[in-house]
Amino acid sequence: MTWFDSHCHLDMLDDPAAALIRARDMGVGGAITIGTRLWTASRQRALCDLDTPNFRVWAAVGTHPDHVAEGPVATEAAILAAADHPGVVALGESGLDYFHGAEDVRPLQADSFRAHIAAARTSGLPLVIHARAADEDVAAILRDEHGRGAFPFLLHCFASGPALAETALSLGGYISFSGLLTFPKCGEIRDVARVVPADRLLVETDSPFLAPVPRRGKHNEPGYVAYTAHRLAQERGVEPDALADTIARNMHRLFSRMAA
Repeated sequence: MTWFDSHCHLDMLDDPAAALIRARDMGVGGAITIGTRLWTASRQRALCDLDTPNFRVWAAVGTHPDHVAEGPVATEAAILAAADHPGVVALGESGLDYFHGAEDVRPLQADSFRAHIAAARTSGLPLVIHARAADEDVAAILRDEHGRGAFPFLLHCFASGPALAETALSLGGYISFSGLLTFPKCGEIRDVARVVPADRLLVETDSPFLAPVPRRGKHNEPGYVAYTAHRLAQERGVEPDALADTIARNMHRLFSRMAA
């Protein structure tokens, strides 16, 4: 039984190499480290050097909506250039965050989101989407952009309502669940997790954030995806080893460069 962490931030961990050894000991076989600023994409690409036969490391490159006003504009061409590396299997994270983003920044978030979508459509690489307090606008952009041509994508760290999940699934998207799934007050997230089709389902840590129960309140790391995965198996009424097989297949289908 091998788990995969579909979303972590290895560059934010004190000792990424040590964390990956601990993850391997917890039954995790690979992780995707996610970029938050396109102009530092080289850091994510360099972390692919931690890749070993016993623990695979891949990367995603892009600009998080919280950082769109900090540096150069993430154009489609710039995103595609940053993704030109064998270890890069995805783009992002990008999307909309109205919890942090003031109204004057939101147009910049939307422009960046659309540029990342365009790059996903051109490259075929899946886009990792961040959605916080912006469900309706995320859904509207997804529908509008899908009308211009399909593109692969993943709603990461799902913390939205069922309507956004339904929209994403109707457009061929995947949904990933983090340690939020284990928090006592997150019943609506568990409701969604029970009904997502098995072939669209992933798990993640979003480490170093959102450590799952029983590690809640501590710094999160990729190995802790096992706790979230076991809770997801419980919620869906399946055996953990069966869920591990499902998630492995989904990872390789969505992130097709993983096999390279």
